[in-house]
Amino acid sequence: MKKIILSAIAMACIAQVQAADGFEFSGYSRGGAVLSYDKDNNVKGGLSLGGDLQKYRLGNEGDYGIEIDLIKNFVVNGIKYKVHYMPSKWKDGELSTNQAFVEMSGLSFAPEAKFWAGQRRLRIQDVHIVDKFLMDYGDTQGAGVTGVNLGAVKLGVGVFTGDTFDKQMVKGTSAKKLNVDVSDIQVNEGGKLRVLLTQVSAAGLAGGNSGSALAVSHTQSNLGMAGMTNTLFLQTSKGHAEVGGKFQDLGGVGKKVTRIADTINWQSGPLGGQAVVGMQTNQDEGSSVKRTDSSLGGRISYALNQNFKLLAEAGVTSSTFSDNSPKQTLNKITIAPTLAVGGDFWSRPELRFYVTRASWNKAAAKANSATFGMNGKTSQTLAGVQYEIWW
Repeated sequence: MKKIILSAIAMACIAQVQAADGFEFSGYSRGGAVLSYDKDNNVKGGLSLGGDLQKYRLGNEGDYGIEIDLIKNFVVNGIKYKVHYMPSKWKDGELSTNQAFVEMSGLSFAPEAKFWAGQRRLRIQDVHIVDKFLMDYGDTQGAGVTGVNLGAVKLGVGVFTGDTFDKQMVKGTSAKKLNVDVSDIQVNEGGKLRVLLTQVSAAGLAGGNSGSALAVSHTQSNLGMAGMTNTLFLQTSKGHAEVGGKFQDLGGVGKKVTRIADTINWQSGPLGGQAVVGMQTNQDEGSSVKRTDSSLGGRISYALNQNFKLLAEAGVTSSTFSDNSPKQTLNKITIAPTLAVGGDFWSRPELRFYVTRASWNKAAAKANSATFGMNGKTSQTLAGVQYEIWW
């Protein structure tokens, strides 16, 4: 007991020193045991037709890992500096660098602007239930500024290459990207627009050396009831510009993509949740075949008390093809009694005990014959325990 007390005191002292010294520690992790699954195909989750909005993740993650963000803060002559380093380790992957950048702010000519250089995530809009940021323009080497106050709106600008800290582009190829992010555009009471422009120029790539994208979102707060927000997305892209703002497959061909999606989030007393509906078309450059992915689903959370919630998630997805290939469908439903530190939808950490039932048609089984559709199977049940935490 004495050792435990001394250890606790030591950790508290370290935490106080770190806080006083401008050190921050944050991160994300998920994992757990899949206790029941189809032993023949050895697939323990990740059931999806492959579209951006088609993996409903509750009880269906199919992976596990951890990423941590280590931040050191400095103040020099009134100027604030931050150094970020985020390593990560995910299932079947090596230890990698997600972020490594320096940021400075508090400059006299632009006190609210934050200037940065390095490899930085610039994620804008998360649709958590399908594990997708629909507007997201950073994850390679670059430099830029965010939060420039232009009065009625705010501006962010970033320039990027195709290199990361861990991987350089293939010899003989190169890529550059410009993003312009205009936010806080007030268009109606409680409603704001955000516009993200993307322009890519490259050399030596397959399927062309350019690309462009336009993404527009409208977020409406206090819609229908207190605590409810809605975001509508209209997006289009071509070439090596990804529809959300990043690079599109610098090792392959460019694409033509359009997407319309709508998400809603709410918390009313013990009842919270998120839902999404969306349709996306994808067409490889040089190909005459267009794929159309649709998705409709949601997750609800109901708190029976402060530390126990019931989660339920359902998703209906399909993919059709312009060459009259058979339509693919995949649907899933999950029930998950959950231990939590709070009763709202976003409270974390959570410890979930889940059962998932998924089914798909023969066309989806054939298209995924190497994984969940092996031997012509058209359904699967998953059960297990999962934790999810961010801090």
